[in-house]
Amino acid sequence: MRRSSLRNFLAGSVDAALSAACFTIALYLRWSEEAFVNAQSYLVEGIVLSAASMVLFVCWSRLYRRYWRYVSLHDLTTIVKVCGASQVVCYGLLFMLNRLEELPRSVPVMHGLLLVAAMTGPRLMSRLWHEKKLRLPAGRQVPVVLVGATTQAEAFIRESIRQPSFPYRVVAVIALDEQGQGRTMHDVNIYGGLHEIPAVLRKLKRKQQAAQRLIIADPHMSGEAVGQLLKLAESEAILLSRMPRISDLSQSEEVAKVRPVAVEDLLGRSQVKPDQAAMEQVIQGKKILITGAGGSIGSELVRQIAAWQPKHILLLEQSELALYEIDRELAATHPELTRRAILGNIRNKEQILSLFKRHKPEVVFHAAALKHVPLCEMNQAEAVRTNIHGTRNVADACVEAEVPLMVQVSTDKAVNPTNIMGACKRLAEAYCQALGQSQKVTRFVTVRFGNVLGSTGSVVPLFQKQLEAGGPLTVTHADMTRYFMTIPEAVQLILQAAALPCDQAAPIFVLNMGTPVRIEDLAIQMIRLAGLRPHDDIAITYTGLRPGEKLHEELFYDSEKVEPTSHSDIMLAAAREAAVKLIAKQIDDLHKAASKAEPDQLKRLLHTAVPEYKEAT
Repeated sequence: MRRSSLRNFLAGSVDAALSAACFTIALYLRWSEEAFVNAQSYLVEGIVLSAASMVLFVCWSRLYRRYWRYVSLHDLTTIVKVCGASQVVCYGLLFMLNRLEELPRSVPVMHGLLLVAAMTGPRLMSRLWHEKKLRLPAGRQVPVVLVGATTQAEAFIRESIRQPSFPYRVVAVIALDEQGQGRTMHDVNIYGGLHEIPAVLRKLKRKQQAAQRLIIADPHMSGEAVGQLLKLAESEAILLSRMPRISDLSQSEEVAKVRPVAVEDLLGRSQVKPDQAAMEQVIQGKKILITGAGGSIGSELVRQIAAWQPKHILLLEQSELALYEIDRELAATHPELTRRAILGNIRNKEQILSLFKRHKPEVVFHAAALKHVPLCEMNQAEAVRTNIHGTRNVADACVEAEVPLMVQVSTDKAVNPTNIMGACKRLAEAYCQALGQSQKVTRFVTVRFGNVLGSTGSVVPLFQKQLEAGGPLTVTHADMTRYFMTIPEAVQLILQAAALPCDQAAPIFVLNMGTPVRIEDLAIQMIRLAGLRPHDDIAITYTGLRPGEKLHEELFYDSEKVEPTSHSDIMLAAAREAAVKLIAKQIDDLHKAASKAEPDQLKRLLHTAVPEYKEAT
């Protein structure tokens, strides 16, 4: 007999013996010394039937196959059901044999209660014994304080009790208000209010339970509250972490996955809820083309669009490596989705026209652009060729191929631009708006927003590299501010804007970027997130404004009448009347100047085409 079969046989035999023993004990409790005399007429039958009925239902429920050391509430519920069912069968058969004429009515009740206790007791003792035996010594577990008396906090504590090798030991819970104060959660004390944290940490230290980490257990905590906790953790010389925002709490390995607090946690932005019906209407079952598909915004567009079940995705990218990476990622995450990776450049008019003619996309998301301000200042002709002429190539191809919708990704640097990059993006906005007003074949939508955290070449990756090198962190100006949002949120809002109804022929939607963030504050927060002290452990130096930079970005022109939309995070900038032929002529002149490498002429033409363009001084 195999070892597992022998173990199952023994477990089933023990349950059957327990049932027979409980029947006998119930008789003894009722009759005392006279039990075996008074029960002669049904004693043997009762013992046999109680054991047999238990074997029947233990086998039916496969209860014998479950490890006693891992017994759970679900197993205990099953045990109660098995005991109840076996009781019904046992006493039903006894009734058929002797009508239960001499059996006291209290015996079945006592038998059932004893049976439940006898079957659950050993299993619970086995689990408790194994947990105590296998648990990590307290010295090897990290004592932590959970911030937020939430469902996630309860699951975290429960898993720390249930899992012998859990890496954390919860020594206190901090409720976000004083309502939870004085209560306990799995025997862990709950204290009320964030202001209590310093006193709680001191109290734990006196009790030889000094916490080494604060863990945010509230998935909705962000912004100012997280910043306050970060400062507190720094002053107390302990780490600040948080649980995942979205996790499967039924899996202990997910509950235990705390992560460092990230920069995006400090923005205080709520998650965007996608409009499923609108997304399906724009994307589902359609051929989608994404230009700049390997870039920060383009690649996230690919990921999110793929989740809405398009018919086919076309990935256009000039970087071979970036195209390879997003194509491989899409193959791994959505193998059922047909796609085509196209190595190409939006500056090549003939290639773009051929691509549209061959593949006939139904929705185009135009994310390809040169976006790094200082590099565009040093390579003005390239910025014009890509950001203006390239955008025109894509827009013209959309009209010629009768594409129903083109969505252009723009930037807040297009508002009152002080640099080449912003001026080029502003002229690209104007051309798409004018082209949208001049025909009814293609609907042009422009989406304007500020900086995105973690995008290639942005300030956050730069600060991270400087931190890894030991500093200093370089800030151009102490008063500089920027609007920030995360890449996934920006793309979600781009998709939402594409689906919004609008009476304008070529609307410009502007994303609600929240409150501008001082770059110096961002640097300080990132130093604190690394567990270091600003200005002491890591220096911050000021390098001065770079060519084309301005202190504060804007989202609207003063002349643009801002209107709300049906989405609270998306606003509409009133359309300007524009002559498409005039703008097309200006773009032609700019393209010629760029091709002839005439920087002075190029800048004069750009100032004429974009009167708001004022170079930074």
